[in-house]
Amino acid sequence: MTTIDYAAKTMQTAARPAIAVRVVNWLFNLYRALKNRREFYRLGEMTDAELSDIGLTRADLHVVVNLPFGVDPTSRLGSMVSARSDLIEDMARRVH
Repeated sequence: MTTIDYAAKTMQTAARPAIAVRVVNWLFNLYRALKNRREFYRLGEMTDAELSDIGLTRADLHVVVNLPFGVDPTSRLGSMVSARSDLIEDMARRVH
């Protein structure tokens, strides 16, 4: 076996774990997306007061409900809450 043949065979063997890792990551991301979607739909069952307690509004839910399946609605909601709290803190600092 020549060095080139050995190198080619080694590269093929090394590529197998990389493919397995990609498949496992894809399955994990799919599971996480399904889990987060289920949690997102539970938010819709909350009252407006409960949503307000965690920094959300009913309108926030309407904004993210139409996101594509691959986009995690909970991370988008987290970004919205963070941006809103940053804005409120900035406004409070300006008042004092």
